[in-house]
Amino acid sequence: MIVPCYNEEKTIGSLLEAIYCQTYPRSEIEVIIADGLSTDATRERIDAFRREHHDLDIRVIDNPQRTIPAGLNQAIRESRGEIIVRLDAHSVPYPDYISRCVEALQAGKGNNVGGVWEIEPGGKGWMAKAIATAASHPFGAGDARYRLGGFAQAVDTVPFGAFYRSLISQIGYFDENLLTNEDYEFNVRVRQAGGVVWLDPSIRSRYFARAGLWALGRQYWRYGYWKARMLRRYPHTLRWRQALPPLFLLSLFVTGLLSIGILPMRWLLVGELAFYALALGFTGLHCAIRHRDISLVLGMPIALIAMHFSWGGGFLWSILRK
Repeated sequence: MIVPCYNEEKTIGSLLEAIYCQTYPRSEIEVIIADGLSTDATRERIDAFRREHHDLDIRVIDNPQRTIPAGLNQAIRESRGEIIVRLDAHSVPYPDYISRCVEALQAGKGNNVGGVWEIEPGGKGWMAKAIATAASHPFGAGDARYRLGGFAQAVDTVPFGAFYRSLISQIGYFDENLLTNEDYEFNVRVRQAGGVVWLDPSIRSRYFARAGLWALGRQYWRYGYWKARMLRRYPHTLRWRQALPPLFLLSLFVTGLLSIGILPMRWLLVGELAFYALALGFTGLHCAIRHRDISLVLGMPIALIAMHFSWGGGFLWSILRK
């Protein structure tokens, strides 16, 4: 099991406890944590857990590059097992997570298998709840099945993933030039090689969303920026859910400029903004009723705006930088 982390003191304990409680035989689990030179008490928390749980093989390796793909690759090279199961320090797997990943692989369902996220707030307060709700809503997640749930099926990508070591020999390691979106690019190569990326909704993990708007904006800016970088090599992999935010942002920019001297463009700009505002308002109201939380009426539109504009802005900036 591979876990990349950096300054994850708040969540690493819960993750390790969840791994320890897996229904899969503990003697067959090897946990490798690639730590990006943490500056908080992450390492101390890991060491304390390791001292109290001698029957679980836990190793920590340094990731001096402090990037996810570099940590993943280094951990894979250090691992000894036939099956690689990746997790993230922002997540907590269900007790049968490893067992179900192994079952799906052994049944030949896919070359890289994964499950669905149950997205939970990464902090306290109404904004943290709104962010978690937005991240699992179609207006924020598009058709990403691992965020929305559904039936077992072949998909374009899965979170984290589990695969046989032999897959690395076939398609290569994670691309260390992509600081984000490395998992999607990896799955593109899986599919190009004739493999299947399989989503099994019985494979479940709790994922903790960002706690505040600043962290959310930075996260989605990175998503958009590195998605554009990846698309330079794989333009055919663009999905509609990924194209809409930058197209919408570009449309607002162009119509805004043209509206200075062209009256019809002013009405077009007003119409675009009005339609977007109505969609946000309806989504917030619907989620407030569904979750019985009045704060979502305001929180959902704010979180969605941060997600859309950050993702779209990062995408467009990546294109402009060439």
